[in-house]
Amino acid sequence: MSFSRIYEQAVLQKGGENEVHTRLPRVAKPGELEALGDDRYLSEITRCVFKAGFVWRVIENKWPKFEEAFEGFVPLYWQQVPPEVIEQLAGDERIVRNAQKIQTVPENARMIVDAAREHGSFGKFLANWPSSDQAGLLLWLKRNGARLGGNSAQYFLRRVGWDGFILSRDVVAALHREELLDASPTSKKGLMQAQEAFNIWHQESGLPYSHLSRILSFTVD
Repeated sequence: MSFSRIYEQAVLQKGGENEVHTRLPRVAKPGELEALGDDRYLSEITRCVFKAGFVWRVIENKWPKFEEAFEGFVPLYWQQVPPEVIEQLAGDERIVRNAQKIQTVPENARMIVDAAREHGSFGKFLANWPSSDQAGLLLWLKRNGARLGGNSAQYFLRRVGWDGFILSRDVVAALHREELLDASPTSKKGLMQAQEAFNIWHQESGLPYSHLSRILSFTVD
């Protein structure tokens, strides 16, 4: 389970330490998560929801129009948006017209508003949740949000800079190879198994969880 062995394998696969380091994801600096507005969290959640099972490039290219159609993703507005607005969006050519995914916006807005009322902002809520319990956060997002199961919540957290792992196909393959995962990666048991592995590697290496996850993925052909 030594992460130093995994790191050496990643360096070998990618052709050197520099190649590994230049591909590591950015982790938010202290204060950045708290400084980000709740509207940006709703925007990023929605972006990841729409990307799930769809061509990512299409969503990225259309995203300025999404921002326009959803009027900046202000959670206080979208948590109680009139039903006719949702109906109109289902026919709006500026966005991908998936009615079920459009409906997640008010549901996730309510989740953000509720957390912000309790913690001061959604950013503070995320900043105070430890990476050593990412499994708990993912289960919370799945329980309180809409369409935030699978990897959608993991990609959302990565996009905003929260320090956590992503159970991508390569990461799951590597965890299987190391005999650290024998349950579905979307199940509570699978999440807890992955969490235990990353917690041990974090304690050993001192590296951010996001970096551990990406380096592990480099060891898979």
